[in-house]
Amino acid sequence: MNAQYHFRFVEDLKNKKMITLKELHRTLQQRKRPEDVAEMILELLGERLSFEEKRILEKAAKGSLKNTFLGYTSMMQEFATAVGAEKQVKKTIEIFKLTPNESIDYNNIDAIKEFIAAVSPIIFKEVGANNFLSDRLNKLQRKEKGLDLSKRNYNKKWRLLKRLEKKLTKLHREIKKIEFQKIGKHGLSHKIEFSEFQKDYNSACFIAYYNTRCNLRSVFTNTSQERAFDEISEMLLNRCKANSANWWAIAHIYSGQKVITKLSDEQKGKLLGKWTGTLQEIAEFLAEIWNKNDFNRETMVVQRGNDSTTWNNTAGAWNKARDNWMNIIYALGMEYILDEICFGKVLRLMAGDVVAWHYSSGGQLDPNTEVWNKIPLPWEVFQGKEKCTKKLVEWHCKRANINPTKSGWIAPRVQRVAKFKPTPELVHGVTISNPYLATVLKKHKYFSGKKYRLVQW
Repeated sequence: MNAQYHFRFVEDLKNKKMITLKELHRTLQQRKRPEDVAEMILELLGERLSFEEKRILEKAAKGSLKNTFLGYTSMMQEFATAVGAEKQVKKTIEIFKLTPNESIDYNNIDAIKEFIAAVSPIIFKEVGANNFLSDRLNKLQRKEKGLDLSKRNYNKKWRLLKRLEKKLTKLHREIKKIEFQKIGKHGLSHKIEFSEFQKDYNSACFIAYYNTRCNLRSVFTNTSQERAFDEISEMLLNRCKANSANWWAIAHIYSGQKVITKLSDEQKGKLLGKWTGTLQEIAEFLAEIWNKNDFNRETMVVQRGNDSTTWNNTAGAWNKARDNWMNIIYALGMEYILDEICFGKVLRLMAGDVVAWHYSSGGQLDPNTEVWNKIPLPWEVFQGKEKCTKKLVEWHCKRANINPTKSGWIAPRVQRVAKFKPTPELVHGVTISNPYLATVLKKHKYFSGKKYRLVQW
């Protein structure tokens, strides 16, 4: 009986740990607070932690929602999601009197494309031909093709397909925006499959915790933002170094030199290919945003009408991808590539009040802005229109009185360890002491830069 009881106890413990591990993996797609993930890690690693490791981890875990009196946060725990084409697809099925197909994934670009490609021939519409004057069939053309539809009915179906194509374009753009926002925060960690994630507990814990730190929101300040790599991240990474580790998975979120050197040449090559492709995609999107907006390149101070959110998220994605690309280049001993092609950073847009705050407190415009102004834009380099070399970047950094190596313009950034600080409740970057008060202020649009409004409860 004792042996049977022990066996059941061990199995229950394994099942519990597997559930926790799956919850940890789900956080890679979410924006959980570091405190809550630290609590999960305590449950998962348990007695494997030394006294000192547990003490460090409990700095965060004690502030988890489980361990606080309120057990509530005003901060969103998920990334934004794109609204799919369910409404448009279902209306198309209704108007065209098609057999309902529940297997259609309304959020899948390829599935929607296939649906449009299958439905458009019914009224002899060419996909992408959406000019109302020149791309519709007239009465004679409809008759020749055996299309027994009134002009009104034909136009209704034609317009419906046009709107569906427009929705597809919008959905594709929104998915891309969200993808780049995630990359800008935590690299490629959201692409790690559970089968890879579960291979090593220590690696999984580091990835999950560091992911939450990377996802922290920006604080409204005239100083630097909180560094993602803190003392808890360092402790968890040290556990990976001291024990077994899945360095391939870790490299998707943390590409420090000590991690990259643990990879095989084949893995380094794959990762370099991933980041190079990602850089190209981001560069194309940056060009699109740049051409649609009238940004002040000299100051990078946001102006009315600028799509600052999309630009800043995409700029963050570029800089994150560029840092990872640079790390791998150096790890492979291929820094000579920079003599031919050295992509520059992309600066974010700054709010006017933050810039004014800088000046009033004795600061000045970020000297990196001067370098950004002088070197070719990243998409121009990718398109082959301009050339940007290491020598050029060094020269402009010198003129701006910036160390090109320490500032990350021509070499990997130096990783510094930050002290753990409790995650603040933020309302548009402003720290609020109480989560319920923060919720109220958000509803009334305080600190949003817009006129506040009263909301009926």
